[in-house]
Amino acid sequence: MLYYEHKLKKQGYDLIIGVDEAGRGPLAGPVVAAAVALKTYRFKNRIDDSKKLTARSREKAFPEIIRKSFFGVGVVSEVEVDRLNILEATRLAMAEAVRTLVKKIKSRRKSKAYIIIDGNANINTGLPSATIIKGDARSKSIASASILAKVTRDRIMLLYDKIYPGYGFAKHKGYPTKQHRQILQKLGPCRIHRKSFLGV
Repeated sequence: MLYYEHKLKKQGYDLIIGVDEAGRGPLAGPVVAAAVALKTYRFKNRIDDSKKLTARSREKAFPEIIRKSFFGVGVVSEVEVDRLNILEATRLAMAEAVRTLVKKIKSRRKSKAYIIIDGNANINTGLPSATIIKGDARSKSIASASILAKVTRDRIMLLYDKIYPGYGFAKHKGYPTKQHRQILQKLGPCRIHRKSFLGV
């Protein structure tokens, strides 16, 4: 999972920033993105596409990634998702995550930074970048970002579960499961539902 990192290092880039998001598909809650520049590639916990890991594995990997990286997180609310559309909201979250990370590094390193983004949605940050299809399974930097984004979003949805009891957010995290759709038919949408999404 280090092919892209090694390739870019050989080209003279010494700060490789992986970017990924969580929450494009749910009917409720924010879209969350993370940007990660790893300080080391050695990890005790498994680092992989967050969808391939259990919730427990992601939670265990989360603090290790935080310790061993420069990172940034971007959160865009369901209100902005409805206003912009999910693609633009995702780009906004990713750009915010990169900006937050870049603020933490010295200016001389910015000139040697390169961004690799999961999927095919590029972002405008002023830094060179490339998109990688299924990048979260092909790059340790992007995989790390996918874990940070997923864990952060899941924690947000656990808080929303307490604010809006009865919707089951702790279980389905806002995704369009059969249970979630049944609850929506019974209770109707709450404040954090994406009104522009089919089924809401």
